[in-house]
Amino acid sequence: MDGTRLGEKLHGREMRPMTERLLRCVLLADRHHGLAEGVRGMLETAFQTVVMVADEASLLEAAVRLRPDAAVLDLSLSKAGSLECLRALRLRCPDLRVVVVSVHDEQSVRLAAVNAGADAFVLKRAIATDLLPAIDRVRENRDAPALADEPRKGNHQRTRN
Repeated sequence: MDGTRLGEKLHGREMRPMTERLLRCVLLADRHHGLAEGVRGMLETAFQTVVMVADEASLLEAAVRLRPDAAVLDLSLSKAGSLECLRALRLRCPDLRVVVVSVHDEQSVRLAAVNAGADAFVLKRAIATDLLPAIDRVRENRDAPALADEPRKGNHQRTRN
């Protein structure tokens, strides 16, 4: 860890100083183009490169080829089951930091994502305030997953198949 933080960014919060080094690359996987464009704009404040993909095959190929610093994965990316997509991503890129975003706020969905290999879970309705801090947390703490709207207790361990 080099100490670079993505920092606070919107709605009256202090922006990350421009002198800090941007992270190299983030992979944004979302099949909803409109939302992905908005998220891309936010991620561009913290990453030199934001690569957008809209399907599972492109996600897996880009993750292996680019070796990004982090990936943001919409839980509804794959109609066949994004948890399987997440597991496949983990098999190919076990060290990749993965933040799952979803419209589903049920605890069972969050825990299923973490058990499938997510490092953090952020609700889509809270992306503007929670996504960059979640990426910060997973970069700082490689052992405990972050559920964005819960206190970080470190008692949930990610299991990888």
